Amino acid sequence: MRSGLLFFLIVFLSLVQAVPAADTTGRVFVSNEKSDTLSVIDPDTLEVEATINVGKRPRDLGFSPDKSELYVALGDEDAIAVVDPVSLKVIRKFKAGSDPEAFAVHPETGYLFISNEDAGLASVFDPATGEKVVEIKVGLEPEGVAASPDGKYVAVTSESSNLLHIIEYPGYTIDSNLVVGSRPRDATFTRDSKRIYVTSEVSGDVEIVDMESKKIIKSNQLEGQKAKPKDVVIMPDGKTIYVAGGRANSVYAMDAETLEVIKRIATGKRTWGLALTSDGKHLFTTDGVDSQVSVIDTASNTVIKRIKVGAFPWGVAIHN
Repeated sequence: MRSGLLFFLIVFLSLVQAVPAADTTGRVFVSNEKSDTLSVIDPDTLEVEATINVGKRPRDLGFSPDKSELYVALGDEDAIAVVDPVSLKVIRKFKAGSDPEAFAVHPETGYLFISNEDAGLASVFDPATGEKVVEIKVGLEPEGVAASPDGKYVAVTSESSNLLHIIEYPGYTIDSNLVVGSRPRDATFTRDSKRIYVTSEVSGDVEIVDMESKKIIKSNQLEGQKAKPKDVVIMPDGKTIYVAGGRANSVYAMDAETLEVIKRIATGKRTWGLALTSDGKHLFTTDGVDSQVSVIDTASNTVIKRIKVGAFPWGVAIHN
């Protein structure tokens, strides 16, 4: 009898472990800064299937670690909206400090590390309770935020200070301040947490920071006065990165090791946000001035579709 019970428990636990934390839909969520909405794109038809009235001036967006909730920064409400990515309903909102623009979700705790641009702060909130955990003083006009996959660090860029702040977790202390290019916009960790890619809008720089030495080990300045790099994403194999070119109206495919430009891909006006599907086959861009999303086939590095969304799309995230 005991052996039968033991067998039952083993089977039960294996089934529990096999069930994902939450089902994912593959939907593409786009924040429309000037229409106060989210556009929801069906991953199969590549058409807008729904529009959500989410709140005033939505910008950055991202998912909880279990993918059950979508968070949206509402700059003109000083708040974060929480959306159910399946039912497409706004579940709740909580205050998140002055002018939240960008944020990163900690991979273990699910805490939000938020850049409060006009306050010069990186604030940390528990989205489950809406309670503030801590405030961290950073440079002027903090912008991009990224959490390392191993959970040990959070990176914040300060635009007007030209700094990349590396914050240690769980101590919430600044480990390093690195001078990077002029007006740094975004930062992204590699999957092994050993490097950070940083983009700087005014100088046009894309840089690699080594996390062991906490130093810049590679830099490349994108050509042309209109090249204003913002978002950066990394292909699943780690060999290629894609950088949003801003006013260059393009996306740059770059070698992840050398930072050499592989191809410049024409998209739409003011390409800002980027998101890759989990298999890396498609890249979605937000083209703000054109109020559209461009869909790039990464095998050929060509645009295969342009999708009209709300006014001035800012960020994009994929539920996968």
